[in-house]
Formats: sequence, C-alpha cells, structure tokens
Amino acid sequence: MTAPLRDPAHRVSRRAITLWLLEALIGFALLVGGSVLVASWIDGSGWSWLPSWVSEHIWWLPVALAVVELPFVVIEPLWRYAVHRWELSGDVVYARSGWFSRQWVFVPVSRIQTVDKEQGWFERILRLATVEIRTASYAGSSSIKGLDVGVAARLAEDLAHRAHELRDDAT
Repeated sequence: MTAPLRDPAHRVSRRAITLWLLEALIGFALLVGGSVLVASWIDGSGWSWLPSWVSEHIWWLPVALAVVELPFVVIEPLWRYAVHRWELSGDVVYARSGWFSRQWVFVPVSRIQTVDKEQGWFERILRLATVEIRTASYAGSSSIKGLDVGVAARLAEDLAHRAHELRDDAT
C-alpha cells in the first residue's frame, strides 16, 4: 500500500499573489482592449453579411468578456497561492503548482544539470524570483515561481551544491 501524496512543506511568498494578479490584469486588459477594437471595427464597417442582431449589439462583446473574465482575475492569484508549494528534502526537490490542473514534480538532485535564478521585471519590483531546475530528462526543466529573492538564492545555491556533491560521489 502506498502512502498518500502530502503537500510540500513550503509556500511561495505572499507577494506572489500580487505578481499573479498583475499578470492576470495585463491579460484581462489585452483581452478586453482587443474586444473593444474588434467591436469598433465591426460597428463602423457596415458589413451586410453579419446578422443585424450582432451588429446592433456588438458593444456587448467587451462587456460580456469583462464580466466573464473578471472573477478569474480575482480568484486565480489566490487559488495559485493556495496550491503552489515546494520542498527540498534529502536528495529530491518536490514542487506542486497549477490552478486549473495541478502538477506535482519530483526532481532527483542527482539528475540536476543546472540551476538558475530568474527575475522578470515584475518579479524584481516585488522582490521575487523563479528558480529554474534543468535536468537530463526528456521533460526538460522544472521551475518554482514566486519565491522571495533571498529564499530563491539560497535554494539555487543549495541545489547546485548538493547536485555537485552527488555527482562527485557517483564518480
């Protein structure tokens, strides 16, 4: 009998909520802004092939998109914060992420080839970072997003050190 999968021990930084909210707001603005452009283009075009009910109510398109998308903009960052966790235990990095679908990742430290700490400019403003773990597997790399800069630096350094030690032990 197998033991149930437990949650990784550490949460990401609470500031990750703000990061995910900013990312969601940008997507929201692009989506609603694009629908406003489409609505104004269709409204001024006088296309006769469109049904009259569409051309007469085309300005409902951005309103409907905003009403449908806005709850996701608010809920997604909070939900992701509740789901995203990570842990470095012994010789395995264990991370959980996602919001519509969940992803559990186990990375054996012995398989790590490189460890990178990355920051986009929103992350720099919020003092957050992403740790990117690249392995020799076909899956490529795994990342832990939304970490405090200091935590990310320590984790990246610790992973690189442990991976180096395990590689030296194997030779």
